[in-house]
Amino acid sequence: MFEWTKKGLVFETARHGVGDWMLHSALTPTPWRIDDDTIRVYAGFRDADGVSRIGYVDVRADDPTSIVRVSAEPALDIGRGGCFDDNGVILGDVVGAPGGLHLFYVGFQRVARAKFLAFTGLAVSTDGGGHFRRVQETPILDRAPGRSTIAAVHSAIHEDGRWRLWYAVGDDWESIGGQPYPRYHIRYAETDDLAAMPREDHVCLRPRGSEYRIGRPRVYRLGGGYVMYFTRGNRGREYFPGVAYSDDGIRWERHDEALGMKLSVDGWDSRVICYPALIRQRDRLLMFYNGNDMGLDGFGVAEVDCARFESDAHVHA
Repeated sequence: MFEWTKKGLVFETARHGVGDWMLHSALTPTPWRIDDDTIRVYAGFRDADGVSRIGYVDVRADDPTSIVRVSAEPALDIGRGGCFDDNGVILGDVVGAPGGLHLFYVGFQRVARAKFLAFTGLAVSTDGGGHFRRVQETPILDRAPGRSTIAAVHSAIHEDGRWRLWYAVGDDWESIGGQPYPRYHIRYAETDDLAAMPREDHVCLRPRGSEYRIGRPRVYRLGGGYVMYFTRGNRGREYFPGVAYSDDGIRWERHDEALGMKLSVDGWDSRVICYPALIRQRDRLLMFYNGNDMGLDGFGVAEVDCARFESDAHVHA
C-alpha cells in the first residue's frame, strides 16, 4: 500500500489572489500541462458574495509548490443574468480536442424553491487556455428524468472522434441539521456530438451505507483499464475521497482503502480532503486537491512515485 506525500498548501487564495473576483476558495483544482516546465491549475475562485469564476494558477512542473503566475482576470466569467450559470462556474474538465481546448464547466443558478441548480456548460479556448468562449448559453448536459437539479460533467476523454463523459446527477436533497444538502451519484455516457447529448446513460457508482452523495468523478486510463477518484459525503458530515477501478470505464468496483491519504493533524486539510485531480510529472504522479470547507483556503498538492501507484492499482483492479 502506497501513501501520497503531502507537499502542503500551494495556492492560498486570501494571500495570493488578485482582484475582487478572487478573494477566497480555489474550487475543484484541475491541472493541465502547458509545456515541460509549467503546469496550469484551473480552479473556481470566489468573490465576496461566494460567486465563483474560473481562473488559473501556473506552477513549476518540477516543483509544483512554486507559483509562476496567476490569471489577472477570469478565464471564464459567470453567464448572462437569467442563464443557467449566472451565479457561479466551477471546473469540470479541460481536454484538448479538434477546435481548441475544451472546458467542461458546471454552472450554478439560484432559484426560489431549491438551494441551487447545477448543469454542465462547454467553452472553448483558441489561445492556449488563457480565455474561453462559451459554445452556447444553455447547458450541453441539462435536465432529464433522474437529473432534475444536478448534471455535472467532471471527466471527459476524447478518443477516436468520440467523447466519453463521467458526471454527477442529482434529483433531490438531504436534510442534515435542518439544512438541505444535495443528493447525487455518478453516471456515464458517450457521444460523437456534444451538441446532441444522449438521454441514455449508465450508473457507475451510487452512495452506500450512511453516504448520501458521491460525485466529482475524475477518471484516468491505467494500463488496460481505468481508475476513478471521487468525493463522497455522509450524514456524519465526513467529506473525503474514494477510489474505484474498472476494465471498461462503465462497471466500477470501489476500493476506498487504496486512497493512500489521511487528514492532517492540523491546518488547512485537517477536517476535509476533497476533489483530487491527478497529472503525471515524469516518474511522479501529482495530486492537486482541496481541504477544509471545500477549498476555502485554496489548493494543495501531494505526490507519489508512479511505479508504486501503478503497482498498487494493479493489485486492486
